[in-house]
Formats: sequence, C-alpha cells, structure tokens
Amino acid sequence: GYIQLNLGVALAAFRDQYTSFSELTLELDGRELTPDLSVYPKTDVDLVHDEVRVTDPPLLAVEIASPTQNIQDLIDKIEFLLGAGVQSCWLVQPPLRTVTLFPDTLDGTTVSSGSFTDPVLDIKVPIDAIFDPDE
Repeated sequence: GYIQLNLGVALAAFRDQYTSFSELTLELDGRELTPDLSVYPKTDVDLVHDEVRVTDPPLLAVEIASPTQNIQDLIDKIEFLLGAGVQSCWLVQPPLRTVTLFPDTLDGTTVSSGSFTDPVLDIKVPIDAIFDPDE
C-alpha cells in the first residue's frame, strides 16, 4: 500500500502524458493478471462505468514485491507481460530499496539511488519519491 501510493504520486507528475491505474485486471493472451500499477497513454477515464477487465496491454506494468512473494514468480509474470505487448515493466523490491527496469526484455537494470529514467515512457523518477517521499 505505502509504496504503491508513493509510486502513484510520483507517476501523477506525468498525468499530462499518461494515465495510471491501480490493481487493474488485464486479460492478455487468454490470461488474467493484475499488476500493482498499469500506465497507459493519456486517456479519459469513465468514472460511471468501471471496466472489469482490460484487453489492451499498458505501456508500463509495475510489480511491487512483498516480503513473502517469490521473486522468480514475479520475473515469470514480467516475462509474460513483456511477451503479451507490455512495453516496460518495473520490479520494485522495498526491502532492498531497489527498482529494476525491464524495457522490452528481461535484461533488466537495477537502480538503488538517485533517479531512473524509463526509456519507453521517457519519464524520470527519483528513488526517494518511492521509498522516502518526505525527505
């Protein structure tokens, strides 16, 4: 919850270009998945009719690892998402205070300080905005 909210706030800085959704169920290649956050090109949101499942892959899917989650399971999920048309995935590991970016491939780049730029969305996010937003 805490990290997901911080990420949502950080991504809100780019709302002129992108629309972010929390816990949106995706139906991709016959499989249902629910990333912690999904980011799409700027779109109008229908607040009256809630979509139960979305079949268009997001530009970005974010997975936040919980202490009890198996990292390999998350890597497998990211591999599936990338294969199903998601252009970039982030794996956030709060205990390690790291974000691993997977733009188009499982050849990830892990960042633990400073800022990172997602090469697909061309957005820059400070690590502190995710883990220490009050500092």
